[in-house]
Amino acid sequence: MYNNILVEEKEGYQIITINRPNQLNALNSETIKELNSAFTAANNNAKTGAVIITGSGEKAFVAGADIKEFAEFNVEEGKELARKGQEILFDFVENMSIPVIAAVNGFALGGGLELAMCSHIRVASSNARMGLPEVSLGVIPGYGGTQRLANSVGRGKANEMVFTAGMINAEDALKWGLVNDVVEQNDLISTCEKIVGKILNNSKSAISSAIRAVNANFEEGVDGYKKEIAEFGICFGTPDFKEGTSAFSEKRKPNFRQ
Repeated sequence: MYNNILVEEKEGYQIITINRPNQLNALNSETIKELNSAFTAANNNAKTGAVIITGSGEKAFVAGADIKEFAEFNVEEGKELARKGQEILFDFVENMSIPVIAAVNGFALGGGLELAMCSHIRVASSNARMGLPEVSLGVIPGYGGTQRLANSVGRGKANEMVFTAGMINAEDALKWGLVNDVVEQNDLISTCEKIVGKILNNSKSAISSAIRAVNANFEEGVDGYKKEIAEFGICFGTPDFKEGTSAFSEKRKPNFRQ
């Protein structure tokens, strides 16, 4: 079905693997389209409560974009490249109704770090290296990197990383809040699966509301507090709310996956 990615169905979740190890899993246009298709299918699948995104091999999560694809682009073509990429992949992932966990193995550079940053949770292997090296090519991050990096680590550190085109290691990424946890590479997927297991115990509809409420804090012109109030109210009309409150009253575990 796909040329550049692998999709593995698990009980209640999926693992999507970018499978271009010879290119260090670089994002070309075909891979971005395939990821959009896979994420869309997962988002629309009632049996899927979370997605783990990772890269094949031990060297790279995603070592950037496929530069040869756009080396000859003009100004308008460059704008369209960024606009379309943000729309069909990076913004799409950030606004999915189910959590996406990035299992960051090895290099996460350029578009790779941008893909990790638009995911809701990030776990890195101890050998991970992250950076936005675009200015060394005479361009800037175009898939949301300048915005999401500043939101994650603050303007000063984001400026340093972008302006120097440098990389940081996994421990520094943890210190700066760019990743949630750092584990040994052999434990990376299992650690992400443990997080998924905890997520799947909870209300899928409430998690969707939580994603929308959290994201609202970073949307220009949107009052995140008002969005929270609206999503809080929406929860009261869901079957999960009835199940959760009934289970609490009856002193039993809720069964949200009926």
